[in-house]
Amino acid sequence: MRGIEGKAVVADPSAEVLADAAALFGLLASPPRLHIVWALAQGESDVSGLAERVGGALPAISQHLSKLKLAGLVRARREGRRVVYFVDDPDTVAMVRTLVVHLAAHGEGVAPARLRELGA
Repeated sequence: MRGIEGKAVVADPSAEVLADAAALFGLLASPPRLHIVWALAQGESDVSGLAERVGGALPAISQHLSKLKLAGLVRARREGRRVVYFVDDPDTVAMVRTLVVHLAAHGEGVAPARLRELGA
């Protein structure tokens, strides 16, 4: 079956899938967590490197990393005394990259300002 513009019509996702998607978007709705995922999509890092790049205090970055790890978006491995973090969900990385690149192409702050006005 074809819908608008000749695209195939896809069945609506289940309530569970929509709830999972909303939870993921909620997790990434935090600018520091989104920045962490963005940074880790560029390459592995330890918490001090992320704190420097994201501009947050070590305890706050550690807390954000814990939430991302619990959600299965980020994993960690030990290298001696150092813990190195990396993204463990390439599909989420692709989604984040697509959204950030799209918004950047339309001018910094344009779309988010509209969203903030709507109370998002």
